[in-house]
Amino acid sequence: MNASFERWRASTLGPFQVRIFAAIWIATLISTFGSLIQGVGASWLMLSIAPSADMVALVQTSTTLPIMLLSLVAGAISDIWDRRRLMLIAQGIMIAVSVALALTTWAGHITPWMLLTFTFILGCGAALYGPAWQSSVGEQVPRELVPNAVALNSLGFNIARTVGPAIGGAIVAGFGPKFAFAINAVSYVGLIIVLSSWKRAPQPRTLPPESLGVAMLAGLRYARLSPTLVAIFVRAMVFGFMGSAVWALLPLVARDLVAGGAVTYGVLLGAFGGGAVVGALTIAQLRQRMSNEILVRVASVLFGLGTIAVAMSPWLLTTLLALLAAGAAWVISLSTFNTSVQVSSPRWVVGRSVAIYQMVTFGGLAIGSWVWGEIAHDSGLRTSLIAAGCGMLASILLGRWLLVPQAETLDLESLRVGSPAMRPKVDVVPQSGPVVINVEYHVAAQDRIAFAAAMLDLQRVRRRDGARGWTLLQDMDRPEVLIERFHSPTWVAHLRRRLRLTKADRDIEERVRRYHRGEDPPRVIRYLERPPTAIATLAKSEAERIGERTARTDPTIS
Repeated sequence: MNASFERWRASTLGPFQVRIFAAIWIATLISTFGSLIQGVGASWLMLSIAPSADMVALVQTSTTLPIMLLSLVAGAISDIWDRRRLMLIAQGIMIAVSVALALTTWAGHITPWMLLTFTFILGCGAALYGPAWQSSVGEQVPRELVPNAVALNSLGFNIARTVGPAIGGAIVAGFGPKFAFAINAVSYVGLIIVLSSWKRAPQPRTLPPESLGVAMLAGLRYARLSPTLVAIFVRAMVFGFMGSAVWALLPLVARDLVAGGAVTYGVLLGAFGGGAVVGALTIAQLRQRMSNEILVRVASVLFGLGTIAVAMSPWLLTTLLALLAAGAAWVISLSTFNTSVQVSSPRWVVGRSVAIYQMVTFGGLAIGSWVWGEIAHDSGLRTSLIAAGCGMLASILLGRWLLVPQAETLDLESLRVGSPAMRPKVDVVPQSGPVVINVEYHVAAQDRIAFAAAMLDLQRVRRRDGARGWTLLQDMDRPEVLIERFHSPTWVAHLRRRLRLTKADRDIEERVRRYHRGEDPPRVIRYLERPPTAIATLAKSEAERIGERTARTDPTIS
C-alpha cells in the first residue's frame, strides 16, 4: 500500500518539486478562484436583468468566443516574444477590466450588453494568457514531467471549481454580484507578483524572430500538415461543442430543474469541479492502463450519460452525482487533448499549437453555448441537454478515423542543423532568395514504390517546416535518378526551416535515404535565384574586390 502511494505521489506530484512551477501553480489557483466567483456573479446577474435562456447562454459565449478569435495571435506572440511578459500584460488587462466591472455594477449602471462586453474583454485577457501559460510548462519543468504538470494545472483549476462556485453563489446571494467582481480583481495580484519575480531563462536565438503574420501562418501550416494535431483538434472541438450545453445551461438547471437559487447554482458547479478533481488525481494512473484514444472514448461516454441524467433528474442529489461524473470525464478528456498537443509539437511552435487547440476547443464551447441556448429557448431545457448528451455519445465514432495519438515517445528536440556548414560561397543577406534545394537519389526499380511512400512522409515534413513548391522529378535519361526539389522564399527562411528539423524528422529522412543506392550520400545542391542584372552586378563587385586585394599584395601595381 505504501509503495503504491509512493508511486502515485512521485508520478502525480513530481512537478511540485520544481519551485517556479509550484509558485505559479499556487498563484494561478488563487486567480482561478476569483475568476470562477466572477463567473457565478456574471451568470446570476444576467439571470436577474435579462432572464431568458439565450441571454444567459451568451455569458458563456462572451467568455469563450475571444479564445477562439485571439488564441492564434496570442500563440504566435508567445513563440516569438517573451512568454512571461505576455502573461503579465494579460493579467494587467484582466485586473483593470475586473475593477471597472465591479465599479460599474456598484454604481448600478450595468446593463445586459455592458455585462457581455466586460466578460468579452475578460475573455480577451484569458485568450492572451492561456497559450503563453500552457506553453511555458515546458520551460518550468523537464519534458518527462510535462504530462503530469499539465494534469496538475487541470487539478488546480478544478480544485478551485469545486469550492469557488459554491463560495461565489454564497457571496452573490448574500452581498450581490458586485462583491464577486471585486474579489476577482484582487485575485490577480498574487499571480502578477509571482510572474514579475520569475527569472525566465533566455531562449537562444540564432536567427531574427518571425513577423507576427508569418508566425501565424507558420503555425497554421504546421498544424494542417501534422496528422496527429489534426486528429486532436477535431476531437477536441466536437467534445467542446457537445459539452458546452452543461456549462451554458447550468444556471437554468439550478433554477428550473431543481428549483434552486444562486447558492444551488454554486453547489452544482462545485459538484462538477469535485468530479474534475477526482479525474485530475487519477489520470496519471489511467494513462498507464489505457491509451489516449480509450481514455477519450470512456470520458465521452461518461460525459454524455451525465448530461442526459442532468436533463432527466428532478432531484438535487442525482443531479449532483451526474455532474460529478461529467466533471471527471471533462478533465480526463481535455487533459489528454492538452498533453497530446504539447508532446506532439516541437518547442518552436508549441505556443501556436496550444493556441490552435484552445481556439478549436473554446470555439466549440462558444458556438455550442449559443446553439444549445437557442434550442433550449425554442424547444425546452431538457430537450437541449438530451440532444447534447446523445451527440457526445455519438462522438466516439470519430475514433474510427481520427485516433487520439500516443505521441509521448516522439523525440522533438531540435537538431540545430546549420551554422558553419550552411554558409554559402556567394554573398547573401537575410532576404536573399528564393533558395532552391535539389536532393538527388539513386533508387533501384524494385525499391521505387516503397521510396515513393517514404517520400510522402518527407514531403509533409518539408512543407510543414516551411518548404514551398515541393516536387519529385525523375531523370528521363537515367530512370534510377529521382530528384527532390523545393524552395524557401528567402535565405533566412531556409535557415529557419533547417533549424526546425527534429530528431523524429531525421528518422523520416533516414528512412528515405535507405533506398538510395549511390556510393556517396544523396547529393544536395543549393541554388540561389538571381536575375541576370544581379549576376552582372555581383560579378563586377567581385572583380573589383579581387583587384583591390591584388593591388595591396603586389607592390609593382601602382
